[in-house]
Amino acid sequence: MPIEKTLILMLCSLFLVSTVMAKEPDWTNYQTVLTQIKVGVKNKIALMQVDYLAIKNNGSLDKAYQQLSAFNVEQLSNRQQKLAFYINAYNILALKMVADHWPTESIKDVGGLFSPVWDKPAGVLAGKTVTLGEIEHKILRPMAEPRIHLAIVCASVSCPDLRNEPYTAKQLDDQLDDQTRRFLNNQGKGLRLENNVLRISKIFDWFEQDFKVYGGVAAFIKRYKTDLPAVKIKSNLNYDWNVNSK
Repeated sequence: MPIEKTLILMLCSLFLVSTVMAKEPDWTNYQTVLTQIKVGVKNKIALMQVDYLAIKNNGSLDKAYQQLSAFNVEQLSNRQQKLAFYINAYNILALKMVADHWPTESIKDVGGLFSPVWDKPAGVLAGKTVTLGEIEHKILRPMAEPRIHLAIVCASVSCPDLRNEPYTAKQLDDQLDDQTRRFLNNQGKGLRLENNVLRISKIFDWFEQDFKVYGGVAAFIKRYKTDLPAVKIKSNLNYDWNVNSK
């Protein structure tokens, strides 16, 4: 066989192998769940509301979870793919945690004082039982992308809203930017100017360290809200832990 043809076949083989290895999940079933989530208001806060009983009874959430659980995470070949996958994984497992214990007034009620919900088994990924806390603190946060905090949804009224689409590696930066803007534009959740004080979500206090890659919380916020006046910033908006249900 001529050497040129051999090289071409080798390159084609390498391309096919890399194509097989670099693969994101099929999020079709998760998309079905997300299409059932509707805009609403709860406790005077605008949010995307989840009908937990419906997505539990119609099987759509279980299908999304089974598809997620069966995916081989070794096929995720780059940072964007891993970020998108684990953001979606966190959100699916948070939905599952609430649905599995429905009815409940708050996801925190699933746990207790000495055994918080974040440390309880939430599901199986790649054959291993994981918790929400592990996904957030051991996988996502070490990737140094603070916008995850505006994308992962802990099933509560004051959490960032679920999107109407799964996160994907190709769209991730645009999706995270959009999530950030939506959160900051929601005066009940993200940011509200009140009596010459800029009141922001406690998320920015809890994870203040993570935003240093953007120059700190204030710099991060001004990156997305360029018209803000020079006033004192306080992370003291009330955080409503009631479940984000209808």
